[in-house]
Amino acid sequence: MLDTLLVTFPFFALVLCGYLAARKRMLPFDAISGLNTFVLYFALPCMLYRFGASTPIALLLDATAFAVYLGCALGLVAFVVWASRNSRIGWNDASFGALVAAFPNTGFMGVPLLVALLGAQAAGPAILTIMIDLLITSSLCIALSRLDGADEHGVEKAAKSALRGVALNPMPWAIVLGGLSSALQVAPVGPLDRTIELLSDSAAPVALFTIGAVLARSQFVAAQEEHDPMPWRDFVPVALVKLLLHPLVVWAVGAAAIALGLPLGRFTLTVMVLVAALPSASNVAMLAERFGADTGRIARIILLTTSAAFLTFSAAVALSR
Repeated sequence: MLDTLLVTFPFFALVLCGYLAARKRMLPFDAISGLNTFVLYFALPCMLYRFGASTPIALLLDATAFAVYLGCALGLVAFVVWASRNSRIGWNDASFGALVAAFPNTGFMGVPLLVALLGAQAAGPAILTIMIDLLITSSLCIALSRLDGADEHGVEKAAKSALRGVALNPMPWAIVLGGLSSALQVAPVGPLDRTIELLSDSAAPVALFTIGAVLARSQFVAAQEEHDPMPWRDFVPVALVKLLLHPLVVWAVGAAAIALGLPLGRFTLTVMVLVAALPSASNVAMLAERFGADTGRIARIILLTTSAAFLTFSAAVALSR
């Protein structure tokens, strides 16, 4: 356990640094979008491209891993939406609560953290889960969020908006290009490859710092909008689902698949379980704000999962070993 904490501590410490820098206004809120742009459009795509290019294409196209992780994500979304909806929480808030419960922070935090813990071979299964969450889980939850009639154009407009967001997101394209490079055994020319390497190396520290800054800004914005204290039952159970139920479900379904003789490697399953044990993706708060959901609730879930994951994720790593 101590060995695991020695690896995970710097990652969570960088998140804390970003949180404190933004909370104390050492980093102006207006500057956070610039950091996010650098990570999302420059550093992180280069990191995902490099990992994708160095990963055997078979690992990126693992049909059994795809089916197991997607099935768990869909089941989790259905459960959280069903359990969350009440007189205060409609389709919009329930759907984004489900997204924050099923969408780990794999891109900004998970890939570099898992590679540090398990080696470069962990990148393949982790990248596969990113594609599922970006292309399917997030699009589904955005579409579901329109079912309460909050938007006059309803589900169709939300689905188009989600697909447009996916098309403009550079991360899936970086993964696709990396997979093509792996399959065709081609590499960028020397100077370009060095540029990609430099941007890739900057991705993890800047992304982790940005997570903390985004959390601080989301918490501030939510506090400005709220008038009454939020009941703990509106956000704590979802955080527990993310940190505890999600990895347990992935482990149980994956173990059942292996017992049935399906071609799922135990190492791949371990990586997917640890991906599920990651805290919630910080960008869900921005999506919730964009679609008019309760950003205060979402921000609390993300902050709680990110804070608690230092212990829960480290415990999951120790148990997996």
